Amino acid sequence: MLTASLYIKLIAEIALLALAGQWLLGLLAGAKKEQNIFYKLLQTIGSPFVRIARLLTPRLVLDRHVPLVAFLLLVCLWLAATIYKIQTCVQIGVELCK
Repeated sequence: MLTASLYIKLIAEIALLALAGQWLLGLLAGAKKEQNIFYKLLQTIGSPFVRIARLLTPRLVLDRHVPLVAFLLLVCLWLAATIYKIQTCVQIGVELCK
């Protein structure tokens, strides 16, 4: 189960960095962000998680806020996986976690 928590953490970290990078690049690029190839790449990486967040949220949530919801859900998932990893490492011994 330690490996599963590591994979979940890894996927969450990649998605979190993609969403954060997309947001930051969107701020820097401004109105021409849709023409930026790196913005499109980050959007492609983060889009599955944004779609999942859209499915989980009610229609009352605006579409422009869904990436933030996805980011917050991924932070919660990352924290849960980290806590589980720490508990597992304490249980089996820190030497076996390296």
